[in-house]
Amino acid sequence: MQVFYTDQFVLPLPTGHRFPMGKYRLLRDRLAAELPEIRLVPAPSASDGELALVHTPAYIQAIADGTVDPKVMREIGFPWSTAMAERARRSVGATIAACRAALAEGVAANIAGGTHHAYPDRGGGFCVFNDAAVATRLMQAEHARRQREPLRVAIVDLDVHQGNGTAFIFRKDPTVFTLSLHGQKNFPFRKEAGDLDVDLPDGTGDDAYLQALERALDELSQRFDPAFVIYLAGADPHEGDRLGRLKLTWDGLEARDRRVFDWAWQRGLPLAFAMAGGYGHRLEDTVQVQINTFAVAAAYAGRWHNRGR
Repeated sequence: MQVFYTDQFVLPLPTGHRFPMGKYRLLRDRLAAELPEIRLVPAPSASDGELALVHTPAYIQAIADGTVDPKVMREIGFPWSTAMAERARRSVGATIAACRAALAEGVAANIAGGTHHAYPDRGGGFCVFNDAAVATRLMQAEHARRQREPLRVAIVDLDVHQGNGTAFIFRKDPTVFTLSLHGQKNFPFRKEAGDLDVDLPDGTGDDAYLQALERALDELSQRFDPAFVIYLAGADPHEGDRLGRLKLTWDGLEARDRRVFDWAWQRGLPLAFAMAGGYGHRLEDTVQVQINTFAVAAAYAGRWHNRGR
């Protein structure tokens, strides 16, 4: 299974900044040590043309040269730097590469990504460009050169925060289905209407979450026939997350991942995933949630490999 990383681009964040930049390198080191079947690959940088499939040229240029409106940068939550701009491009490039690899091999991943709060003309909530949206548009464009029918993509967003930017981008697109399970009272406080939004109360635990997920996947299957899945496997529903407000255990999150991968596997759907949010009181807890996701993914990647023999 191919996994794409961008952790060599470390943002110069102020002391005490709540974004856990160090988790990406910790995760890559543990993947290399514990899951040898994973092939770690440096992420390419997304081009202006690829980003422009979703984002406005003016916004792409402003991020590139540092002329972003200060209000927009405050909404993003990072200070501008050349490293920030390049990391944002490579985070998109990692999801693009993961999608291509998944379409060829069954399962692939981006160690970062899941930047679902970004709109066409602005970012927000630690999201600069919307990696899942750009990758979806590019996979559809590449597919259209080979096939007449459009590539139908399901975006299954299980970050604890609603993917408002993604829902906005695809709000009138019948070829993309956006499913989001998220905290009802959590950020963003003004939600966008996706194809299927499941609002969860604070304190939701394993059983209630998994039941809600089961119902949501059943409804997705009834309403939409995807050919490809992009999965945002946020670690922030974990009970130890500073920003999550839900109460899923490690076992509950692993069961969540198994349900999503099994749902895709049973339907023969290639799946690319990104790790999205995770803000644990203990950084090690967030990384453990993510390691568990990758272990599940690697098992299903092995099934794809055996299926292809």
